[in-house]
Amino acid sequence: MGKNKNKSNTSSSSSEMGGKHAQTDLGVKPSSTVFAKFEEESSSSVSLAPRARNEADQQQHAVSLKSLNVKEAPIVSSYNDKIRPLLDAVDKLRNLMVMEEGIQLPTIVVVGDQSSGKSSVLESLASISLPRGQGICTRVPLIMRLQHHSSSEPELSLEYNGKVERTDEARVAEDIVKATDDIAGGGKGISNTPLTLLVKKNGVPDLTMVDLPGITRVPVHGQPENIYDQIKDMIMEYINPEQSIILNVLSATVDFTTCESIRMSQSVDKTGERTLAVVTKVDKAPEGLVEKVTGDDVNIGLGYVCVRNRIGEETYEEARAFSDQLFQTHPLLSKIDKSMVGVHVLAQKLVQIQATSIARSLPEIVKKIDDKLNFCLSELNKLPKGLSSFAEAITAFMQIIGSSKESLSKILVRGEFDEYPEEKHKHGTARLVELLNQYSEELHECDGTDVASNFLMQEIRVLGEAKRMSLPNFLPRSAFLVILQGKVKGISSIPIRFVEKIWGYIEDVMISVLMKHSENYLQLQLCAKRAGHNLIAKMKERSVKWMMEIVEMEKQTDYTCNPEYVTEWQKLMNNLGGFLHGVLGDEHKPPSFVVDDIGMVEVEVFRQYPRDLLSEAFDLKMRMIAYWKVVLRRLVDSMALHLQLSIANLVNKDMEMKIVTELMGPNNAGGIEKMLEESPAVALKREKLKKSINKLKESKEVVGKIMDGIITYGD
Repeated sequence: MGKNKNKSNTSSSSSEMGGKHAQTDLGVKPSSTVFAKFEEESSSSVSLAPRARNEADQQQHAVSLKSLNVKEAPIVSSYNDKIRPLLDAVDKLRNLMVMEEGIQLPTIVVVGDQSSGKSSVLESLASISLPRGQGICTRVPLIMRLQHHSSSEPELSLEYNGKVERTDEARVAEDIVKATDDIAGGGKGISNTPLTLLVKKNGVPDLTMVDLPGITRVPVHGQPENIYDQIKDMIMEYINPEQSIILNVLSATVDFTTCESIRMSQSVDKTGERTLAVVTKVDKAPEGLVEKVTGDDVNIGLGYVCVRNRIGEETYEEARAFSDQLFQTHPLLSKIDKSMVGVHVLAQKLVQIQATSIARSLPEIVKKIDDKLNFCLSELNKLPKGLSSFAEAITAFMQIIGSSKESLSKILVRGEFDEYPEEKHKHGTARLVELLNQYSEELHECDGTDVASNFLMQEIRVLGEAKRMSLPNFLPRSAFLVILQGKVKGISSIPIRFVEKIWGYIEDVMISVLMKHSENYLQLQLCAKRAGHNLIAKMKERSVKWMMEIVEMEKQTDYTCNPEYVTEWQKLMNNLGGFLHGVLGDEHKPPSFVVDDIGMVEVEVFRQYPRDLLSEAFDLKMRMIAYWKVVLRRLVDSMALHLQLSIANLVNKDMEMKIVTELMGPNNAGGIEKMLEESPAVALKREKLKKSINKLKESKEVVGKIMDGIITYGD
């Protein structure tokens, strides 16, 4: 692989194929001040010791190597000082797990169908052995961090579950399997918890890639039935962010249009502008490959790279030499443009694409880090200051009680709802009026008797039972009270239900307000809630008792000084003459008669009764109609006045006294001191915010060190 070869691979295509995919820069050209030209590959030749074979194989293999002039050279030379900091910065951000804060990083995501040769491609890039076997070899996201290392001694380590373990080239595949079992279990299931493999080795490209499990539709023994869905969900999570570069590994032996990995990448990258395809197993299906990678039926925007991976016991240097020979001499594969073949070309494209993506994304990453840091700092400042003394606890307690009283006064007394403009449930005075109106309507509807139906029959029956030896033309008061008591008894349960309903609403509002103002103090919340429930229960009991007395008073006697009673009675009595004439005087004896303000009544039955009884019954009926209106209005008005007084007392004094008693009483020793204990939810939120702030500050420092030297890219 001398100078001429390297120049051919990195220049624009001038071959007969035209090379539609020679560009690898995400649609923009990198500034020459940012990217230095890749150094020429080393031309020093080092003889290789073949692995143990039988004598005949060794001789034949030695002849092949000699004819190929195998050289030990780096895949990609190391970057200059202006490029490497970009890659280091993103790796540091990844190690800080800044993605947990919702900040996406440029990531090369390796996807492919099972047995597409994905692991072999990564082995060729890293020059190390990865786990091989039947079924899914990669069961967790494997973050491969490749770093060119000037030392001749490689350094390998695995990072997972918060620990770092050193390994080496001989043990790395075995150690990856052990770490995977530790993360995902010893079966064949998968896990979304990542495993990081750091490879510092001379000659490897500076890359960070995430290798995901190969796509399979049919679960094997030991795998869950939904293994395909699990793998798909994991892949989609990684390739969906716009910052992700998709490295789609395709086998030359299959129709690209049917590959599941292609379908997945197309679903998130329809134009293909962030998808690069690497084609493996080219020696097994060379026919038509030129047309497949140049025709691009599956819309791979970043182009194709065809590779021949290591086979059997070949060393990586030997595999590269055989690959060069294959693409130079094969009658079909040699027609593929040289800018589209070889692991070294793949490495160069990946390195440049990654660096370009990072340079373009870094300003936005910096902005998102700043925004998230400011948000976390703001949220932390909103949390209550930690209480460290009894005096601070008392002060905080009084502030909470004061703010709660003010909120409740607005909601339940003054009718202001600026604190809860969208929560109509907390527009207290409006809701109380609605409940009171419902109570009034229920009272008026509960009587259940149509005044015109069975007109005067109850009155005639009661008057008959209330007869006594007395002067004529006197309406017996006992008859009036019997009818009144029956009507009051019929509605007596409604005021009690209303009391329970309205205090239930007041309790909901009061507890909600108390919880909001004391949300940062768990102990105070517990006391406030307990005190609130006890207080409302006491207020409800008091109201029920008071309401029962009101109902009993209405049963006990009849009285009003309201002049509307007499006015209404006189108005109704104006119908008496007409009624008596219609019943007793009309020679046509109509079966019904219209009584003003009452309606059509049946009168045939009344012709059997004497005029005096009908007159008394009519008078009794009209008095009851007029007086019942007064009773119902009195039940509503007295309830409204009682509630306003009770609510005012609740807000202004009862609530505070009850909470203080609950918090500082003998059954809650050290209640104020307990306020010093932060609630678990607040403590957890504070700790989480602090961790995020520290992480974001470190991240900001990482990117801050290199931003001054970065020249960003234009569209």
